[in-house]
Amino acid sequence: MSLAPRAVLVHRRTEYEELLARHGTHGQAAFFLSSRGRAIDEVVRRHERTRQALRDVASAVPLTWRSCRVERADLDRFLFAPEDVVVVAGQDGLVANTAKYLSGQPVVGIDTDPGRNPGVLVRHRCADTAALLRTATAAGGRADELTMVEAVADDAQRLLALNEIYLGPSGHQTVRYRLNTDADPGPDEAQASSGVLVGTGTGTTGWLRSLWQERRSTLPLPAPGDPRLLWFVREAWPSPTTGTSKAGGALERGQALRLTVESDRIVVFGDGMETDALELTWGQSVRLGIAPTSLRLVV
Repeated sequence: MSLAPRAVLVHRRTEYEELLARHGTHGQAAFFLSSRGRAIDEVVRRHERTRQALRDVASAVPLTWRSCRVERADLDRFLFAPEDVVVVAGQDGLVANTAKYLSGQPVVGIDTDPGRNPGVLVRHRCADTAALLRTATAAGGRADELTMVEAVADDAQRLLALNEIYLGPSGHQTVRYRLNTDADPGPDEAQASSGVLVGTGTGTTGWLRSLWQERRSTLPLPAPGDPRLLWFVREAWPSPTTGTSKAGGALERGQALRLTVESDRIVVFGDGMETDALELTWGQSVRLGIAPTSLRLVV
């Protein structure tokens, strides 16, 4: 007998909850905001709208299903099961934060505060939840397959991301490394820079697009489902021992960007989750390319 589906409701603390965690009481939080020219009333109203949205989403889960909740800060400790349907309620970025921990489970994106989010990944309203859950478990249910990027280190550490993976210093220093791609038959290039960014079509709404625009790149931006990545080196520094000729490019399926560390430490993190990062030290290498798994976003 197969298990009933489990709805996993992913959310994050509201601004009001974070203020209470930091300041202890409503009054102290209100005083803190007022000292900076802000009122707490709108913060509370957004909190109440979000809480109501989470209740509405939870009530749409069929009674025959199992269900649970997980907060964003606990994602790296939560074990997703193959039969899960993941309901991400919040902002677009929360879908990206969740995607790296999944292995093909369908994802339903619910916008808990319409009008404040772009709605690229949280495309639906709370009232749509029940229908979307049926779609997620139905044979032939429609889902967009969004390309993801992965980094695999020589010690078998692995990291997935939906938008982008960043490799670089943990602070604002310069890091040194050697870099090459399968698309370039030439030798590795020694570089000194503030890091390297490798992004997907979904990431073209954020950090990747800003680098693409800054460079006035002629590379076509990929769509979210395209099996293609773009990569850019940030602030490459030319010197007698470091070059800048390999500063950006595209990666097709099966191609990889390879980087060998020549600094004491480089961090590798995805989608802004700096607390869940890989750490590479001198001499280690890492390979970046299209991930074998994709994000299944229910439509």
